[in-house]
Amino acid sequence: MSSGYLWVKAFHIVFVASWFAGLFYLPRLFVNLAMVPPDSHAERERLLLMARKLYRFSSLLMIPALVLGVWLWLGYGVGRGAGNGWLHAKLVLVVAAIGYHHVCRALLRDFEQSANRRSDRWFRVFNESAVLAFAAIVVLVVVKPF
Repeated sequence: MSSGYLWVKAFHIVFVASWFAGLFYLPRLFVNLAMVPPDSHAERERLLLMARKLYRFSSLLMIPALVLGVWLWLGYGVGRGAGNGWLHAKLVLVVAAIGYHHVCRALLRDFEQSANRRSDRWFRVFNESAVLAFAAIVVLVVVKPF
């Protein structure tokens, strides 16, 4: 392993973990937004501001996470060859995480337009799906079960 590979891998992990931290917390803000009483405009606006900023920041973290992942794959050959089915499964989960990220934007737009129709309970369940995806990705990369 070259030191360049280790640097790319380290920064990939940092950006992936940071991106997912945003994906963990943004739906938690949605839980709080869904619970705001209709007459509490200041609280709603404060939470919306936080959600907008977190979405933008998470989007900026996602880009280097993906670029560094592609660099590891194409530049260093990670996951090439026989016995690397784990990478295919990981890529499916990464595509799902990107989709989840964009669903968060759509949900944020609903809140911005006062069009949310989902309960705080729904957002709690939605929030857990990012945790499960992150755990599955980590297990696939570390254990490489297939």
